[in-house]
Amino acid sequence: MDRSGKPRVVLGVSGGIAAYKACELLRRLTESGHDVRVVPTGSALRFVGEPTWAALSGNPVTTGVWEDVHEVPHVRIGQEADLVVVAPATADTLARAAHGLADDLLTNTLLTARCPVVFAPAMHTEMWEHPATAENVATLRRRGAVVIEPAVGRLTGKDTGKGRLPDPGEIFEVCRRVLARGAAAGRDLAGRHVVISAGGTREPLDPVRFLGNRSSGRQGYALARTAVARGARVTLVAANTALPDPAGADVVPVGTAVQLREAVLKAAEDADAVVMAAAVADFRPARYAQGKIKKREGREPEPVDLVRNPDVLAELSAARPRPGQVVVGFAAETDDVLANGRAKLARKGCDLLVVNEVGEDKTFGAEENEAVVLGADGSETHVPHGPKEALADTVWDAVVHMLNAG
Repeated sequence: MDRSGKPRVVLGVSGGIAAYKACELLRRLTESGHDVRVVPTGSALRFVGEPTWAALSGNPVTTGVWEDVHEVPHVRIGQEADLVVVAPATADTLARAAHGLADDLLTNTLLTARCPVVFAPAMHTEMWEHPATAENVATLRRRGAVVIEPAVGRLTGKDTGKGRLPDPGEIFEVCRRVLARGAAAGRDLAGRHVVISAGGTREPLDPVRFLGNRSSGRQGYALARTAVARGARVTLVAANTALPDPAGADVVPVGTAVQLREAVLKAAEDADAVVMAAAVADFRPARYAQGKIKKREGREPEPVDLVRNPDVLAELSAARPRPGQVVVGFAAETDDVLANGRAKLARKGCDLLVVNEVGEDKTFGAEENEAVVLGADGSETHVPHGPKEALADTVWDAVVHMLNAG
């Protein structure tokens, strides 16, 4: 940190068309109280000029090791940083970082940094999928760097595919979580694949109506963000959420409980852990009306018959498609919270159950949460009221413990 106590962040910017999006990331970092030094490559300055970076950061901008030599910037900047984030990180920058090249200020900074390093790649799909890039990414992750999976969407020109820079706000959330954990915390989910469900399923009644619930998906998204920051490969099965995709997560959108079951079971085939944070409807209408159900004057509506939906959590717990897989459930209760939670934990057969009390003004849609994490071994971990990321980290702490013990 600098003398004012602000965390020192180095924002590296590579020469890609997505460089302009780094301005938004820089704004979020500075406005949230970070001291940011921008280190662009020479190519990056062809997309966004030096005056822009200097004005937004309030710090000088240099690209080469021959500027301000008396301050030894090629060593000092990396040594003093609390976090280095490279956004966008082109295929060329990833390759140079993986092979330890140091031909400009950014690559020198990466070699001297002993703090957490985050790369947010952006490139065409073919470049991201090339074996050389895949090996470079694997090398960087093995060394402890967080390499965020790129998003899927519109690329340069008319092309669409995987390789788009994630939303700058979501990259900021990853950086915030990495900084909060610090270098000493490590990346304890590195090399692990985790599957998370989030949101609330909707069961169609007719073309315009459905049976649903109040779940916003915020807790599941917090679980995804924290898992990315801890180094995991994340698959997020999202049911009817209105939230931006978490940076680094492969998002699978679904609507109904049946669709969620199919997506989760497929993703869980090679997963080390599955966290069922979604609010999955227990029932669905027995019949789907092909046309809108009309209100008829003087007549009461026909009763809606319900049938049970598949119990995805119980099915996962029983099947365990991968040996040693950890399964975590969530229970939203309105009364007798712990008693109902213990009964559900035994009934579902999962390893951990996160129990919280819900209601119109509790949990659903809120930025904060409080819960008790129950273990099949009889353990109880109380998580006080606070940010949903805090609960997410408590869940992952328990999951990591179980994975390492197994």
